[in-house]
Amino acid sequence: MKNMVSRNWEILKRYTAPSTNFLLCQHCCKIKFCLSRPFVKTCRPVCQDNLSPDRKRRGDEMTQIYLHGLGQTPTVWENTVMGLDSAENIVCPNLFDLLQGKETTYFNLYSAFSNFCDGFDEELDLCGLSLGGVLALHYTIDHPKKVRSLVLIAAQYKMPKLLLHFQNAIFRLMPESMFRQTGFGKTDFLMLCKTMAELDFSVSICKVACPTLVICGEKDSANRKAAMELASSLEHAELQIVRGVGHEVNVDAPDELKAMIRNFYKFAFEERG
Repeated sequence: MKNMVSRNWEILKRYTAPSTNFLLCQHCCKIKFCLSRPFVKTCRPVCQDNLSPDRKRRGDEMTQIYLHGLGQTPTVWENTVMGLDSAENIVCPNLFDLLQGKETTYFNLYSAFSNFCDGFDEELDLCGLSLGGVLALHYTIDHPKKVRSLVLIAAQYKMPKLLLHFQNAIFRLMPESMFRQTGFGKTDFLMLCKTMAELDFSVSICKVACPTLVICGEKDSANRKAAMELASSLEHAELQIVRGVGHEVNVDAPDELKAMIRNFYKFAFEERG
């Protein structure tokens, strides 16, 4: 048990934001955490061994990982995840910190994210926006038995090369100061976008077998078509369009997003059993 606590603590201390508040469950040895302020003052005294059969079946204690988009930080999820029933088991890693000083290429980032996920023994519920959604989809394709559910927000499954080139052109014109608050520098943005250009999961998305919720903002014209195609390509997927918002659904409509995620989990794991 001591080894389990030590390993989980090292995983989260290494990869999560410095402002993270940690709580240790003395029953299941899981490290719980939140973002800039505690969601709860103490960890619930429950673990899988003490749960009722109904809650065990529903998997209430599964770890949920929320992945921010490029240009965002983990704190963008705060208004979305606060109040969710699973708030104590939510992990929001800082994607830049996962690299630990390595060159900011997509493949280095994906490798680091894969290692991060592999550190958890249980199945995972993954939720990601944009870049975070691409990472979540990629990991699910490579590890279909490790992922219990998938929420993809404004995510592409085949990178739009023209859009990425245009985006890089805009980044080149922007001052360095506009990038610093995200943890990524201007060079990092350019390198990451460049190395993502050849990604194409068109053939391999058939490996995704878990329940999947695909979400896109109504005004996110750059990703709406891809979201519709992705939802129709996955066997167990549903599509939700968030009215009146653009790309950053987790920023512009956190309450609507929270409701969609809550209903998705309820339908996928309670009603289906």
